[in-house]
Amino acid sequence: MARVKGAMMTRKRRNKVLKMAKGYYGGKSKLFRTAKEAVMKSGNYAYIGRKQKKRDFRRLWITRISAGCKQNGMNYSTFMNGLKKAGIDLNRKMLSEIAISDPEAFTALTEQAKAALK
Repeated sequence: MARVKGAMMTRKRRNKVLKMAKGYYGGKSKLFRTAKEAVMKSGNYAYIGRKQKKRDFRRLWITRISAGCKQNGMNYSTFMNGLKKAGIDLNRKMLSEIAISDPEAFTALTEQAKAALK
């Protein structure tokens, strides 16, 4: 019986890594060892980036809501507290969209929040 070597699977694994490293600068796209390091590192950066994207969007939404609140004579924290007491459950993404696209509706929301705080 013939001895089985791992040449085919090894080549397949290496080609997979090199394919993922396509477009990288210099030896990182040509040499397996450096390509493997670069792909592992880029995978870590991508994983971290997916978490950071959520944070960045939340920060953007809060900034937009805060700007809308200041136009209506409130600050962000009292506005959110007023909405909670008024029983209005809108997430920050939707509130920021309302603040941008429909300022009249956002003004109505701030009035409801002010009324709930009194």
